[in-house]
Amino acid sequence: MSKVKTSFFCQSCGTQYAKWQGQCNACKEWNTIAEEIIQKQEKTAWKSEPTSTSKAPRPLKINEIDSALEIRMDTTDGELNRVLGGGIVPGSLTLLGGEPGIGKSTLLLQISLKLPYKTLYVSGEESQKQIKMRAERITPNSDNCYILTETKTQNIFKQIEAIQPEIVIIDSIQTLHTDYIESTAGSISQIRETTAELIKFAKETNIPVILIGHITKDGNIAGPKILEHMVDTVLQFEGDRNHVYRILRSLKNRFGSTAELGIYEMLGSGLREVSNPSEILISHKDEEMSGTAIATTMEGMRPLMIEIQSLVSTAVYGTPQRSTTGYNAKRLNMILAVLEKRAGFRLGAKDVFLNVTGGISVDDPAIDLAVVAAILSSNEDIPVTKGFCFAGEVGLSGEIRPVNRVDQRIQEAEKLGFTSIFVSKYNKIALKNTGIKIELVAKIEDVASILFG
Repeated sequence: MSKVKTSFFCQSCGTQYAKWQGQCNACKEWNTIAEEIIQKQEKTAWKSEPTSTSKAPRPLKINEIDSALEIRMDTTDGELNRVLGGGIVPGSLTLLGGEPGIGKSTLLLQISLKLPYKTLYVSGEESQKQIKMRAERITPNSDNCYILTETKTQNIFKQIEAIQPEIVIIDSIQTLHTDYIESTAGSISQIRETTAELIKFAKETNIPVILIGHITKDGNIAGPKILEHMVDTVLQFEGDRNHVYRILRSLKNRFGSTAELGIYEMLGSGLREVSNPSEILISHKDEEMSGTAIATTMEGMRPLMIEIQSLVSTAVYGTPQRSTTGYNAKRLNMILAVLEKRAGFRLGAKDVFLNVTGGISVDDPAIDLAVVAAILSSNEDIPVTKGFCFAGEVGLSGEIRPVNRVDQRIQEAEKLGFTSIFVSKYNKIALKNTGIKIELVAKIEDVASILFG
């Protein structure tokens, strides 16, 4: 028997060392280096059958390469199709990460039950009965979905050869192990080797593979960073388990844009696609209340209407409080300083609380104008007229700066029935004959005079 070989790996970033040391030189983490067995047998897990006509690849001129678009596989899920860039690319490897209990397994099981393709769902975390119980809640029985509870890659590949699926889903990559690496499942060596085997399988058979990955307490995908470099697409499933809405983002996509996002609503029967998120992010109330303004923001290529709530009150405990939820606290302080210095509103001795409804966080500077309107509305205790919305960035001199994709924002506001939208007078608007009134403003004082007389 050959001698067992061991090496030391950082459990945080995957850097390999010849001997143990306290701190990793790459990621600067302490006490993350552990010894792992790396003895391998002289063969690989997935080995394609050689054919008599196989040829070694040769270099081609770039103008000789076929530029025809790859035919994608429709997932029957509009939100997932949007995030992936139009569907699943054959032979691709997709990694889906997210917090425990956020709905990763539910999302992929739901899709595998509805897919018109033969799908193999491999679970290393749940039994077949547990998966069956969840599947009965989601959708009626499917003839195309096969469930396998297995963690050894050699056995998984045998079942793949027997079933001949068109899509393979692995739940999760941290539970897999191969016989050719003698270390525990979830270790750096096992994750790297099992992923390499799945990549070899996907590229040689042109069968797409979707992996579920765990995340660390910092919110990063667990395992070596090289795992994200190896796969073609990295998706992040986000949301608070206390809220019913989930957001699917693309962190890396070799076949499409990373600017898109999908929104889902968690129900007892599974995840429901939210095709018009603006309706869920705006509260429906009978009477007008001060301190509320509607902003138009862009998440990727998708325009959203969100509600900004503000409460301004006299400070009781000396130092005024500045509290935000879903909005950058430093940016709020900047806007308050601009209102105090440039527009003459005395807010220095008042508490200011700001909230973006729906439990989402927004970084788009175009919501600055709505934040100003909400703060002034609460300070004056005068409600913003129903049907008004805002899209503008506030500069340090008090001017309203232009924002990008203003035409799309105006169209979304018009589609949802708003009567007026406030934008910067410096924006170039290509739309003609719109049904919504476009208020062109240059400074904060212009907005305040229109809203509060």
